[in-house]
Amino acid sequence: MYLFDLDGTLIDSAGVWRQIDVDFLARRGIPWTEEYNQGVIHTIFPLAAQFTREYCHIPDSAEDIMAEWRRMALTEYRERIPLKPYVRAFLEQCAGEGRTMAIYTSCEPVLCQAVLRHHGVEGYFSQIVYASDLGMEKRSPAAFAAALERLGVRPEDCRFFDDSPVSCAGAKAAGMTVTGIYDSLFAAREEEMRRLCHAYIHDFSELLTPAEK
Repeated sequence: MYLFDLDGTLIDSAGVWRQIDVDFLARRGIPWTEEYNQGVIHTIFPLAAQFTREYCHIPDSAEDIMAEWRRMALTEYRERIPLKPYVRAFLEQCAGEGRTMAIYTSCEPVLCQAVLRHHGVEGYFSQIVYASDLGMEKRSPAAFAAALERLGVRPEDCRFFDDSPVSCAGAKAAGMTVTGIYDSLFAAREEEMRRLCHAYIHDFSELLTPAEK
């Protein structure tokens, strides 16, 4: 099985979430900081909302914070966020080869489904596993093991694609073959990704056969 992360791997959404965070905090007179960013960037919605509530000392409930984020993001996912380069061609190639494909993501279901429908690529994936449904951080080896159990796949039979160093580390620790994908959000950590992953690419054109390019 080929298992894909969504944000930063299949879709180019990094700038969207940075702007949402900036705007969300600005409404409350709070400056965006890299420390805040590190608290929310790698985690699932409920934990990011709880971190935001505590870090920013705001009265909003975690549920209200998540609802506001969803409203801010939904138009972007429905209409604007692009696929990353050569994603469609690679999915077509994999489908032609008869490969089973799935998604494992910390993205909210409504946003994930909206962007896949917008680009007409939902049919390529047999299943979508949401980290929020597992109740664990997506990046943890235990979460990867739980995701693979839901998919009915052994780790040694799964190749995982992700842009995040911490997620790639978790997948590798869970016994999966890991391909790192370049994303501007983690550009400064490219050498780390190259050391960590079994393979590393800048975009999916590097995995296309000559006939697909």
